[in-house]
Amino acid sequence: MIIAVDAVGGDHYPESPVQGSIQAVEEDDSLRVILLGPEELVNEELNKYEYDRERISVQDAPEIIGMDESPAQAVKSKKNSSITVGLGLQRAGKCNGFISAGNTGALLAASTFILGKLKGVSRPTIAATFPTIKGFRLLVDAGANLEMRPEMYYQFARMGVIYAREVMKIDDPQIGLINVGEEKEKGTEDVKEAYNLLSPLPEFIGNIEGGDIFSAKADILLCDGFVGNVLLKFGESIPGAVKQIIEAELKKEAQRGKPQAPPTKLIQSSLSMFNPENVGGVPFLGVDGVSMVGHGGSSALAVKNMIFNAVKCVENNINEKIIASLNS
Repeated sequence: MIIAVDAVGGDHYPESPVQGSIQAVEEDDSLRVILLGPEELVNEELNKYEYDRERISVQDAPEIIGMDESPAQAVKSKKNSSITVGLGLQRAGKCNGFISAGNTGALLAASTFILGKLKGVSRPTIAATFPTIKGFRLLVDAGANLEMRPEMYYQFARMGVIYAREVMKIDDPQIGLINVGEEKEKGTEDVKEAYNLLSPLPEFIGNIEGGDIFSAKADILLCDGFVGNVLLKFGESIPGAVKQIIEAELKKEAQRGKPQAPPTKLIQSSLSMFNPENVGGVPFLGVDGVSMVGHGGSSALAVKNMIFNAVKCVENNINEKIIASLNS
């Protein structure tokens, strides 16, 4: 298995991509990694560590796409960027997947343009994991498509079922359409039409409301990218907010003469499911390849987990199963 890694993607490059790649090959003897970025910069970071030189190589990609650049313009103008070169390697069959913690819009645009779309897919989507009391569930779309046509909800739902079952190992995943009420008549015209298209699917349980999300009433949380991205960012903010609330309350108790040690370890353990590093990255479902994007602030741990998530997609033949599902 060969995974190409964007060594200059995210806020902590090249440290996090390099360290995460080294950790990944140390844990999986069958894995090889190609690091993409300015060769001198990447090698300078690699030389700080002991690593298996037979299983980690560097591919020169001298141009860097910044986090604030226009996605379409960056992909067109920077033909030698780590993103375009890495996806080109995958298209040429020289690696099995590509991961990056860089510019999400640029990665989506490049993945669609270079890898193409799977048969039967109108638009690719970002499928993100979302924490619930029953563990991680799948949120789709998580920001790739701010406005969606009814048929896109249907396609994303079917792709999400494949990913949830094959990679997340959720038995019999259920689909819930996020709406302002459970009744089928609720929502915009597009959402109501999406409900009608989804109704024949055996996995579809109907509309779900905001209060159903953390309780995991459904395993596939289906919505447009505008709602999905807001939900995703809200979920990521919860651990820090809860920690501040608890520590503030403990401080008040101490001022009242009731000193207590902050239960830091308990707080961190309880909220660990909200940490995106434990998942690493999420796929662009619908592209003809394996392309995954991680949080801009990804650490080495997040990069390592993103690599392993890409491996799972390849090993479980996600794309072949999506094609079969959409064209059956």
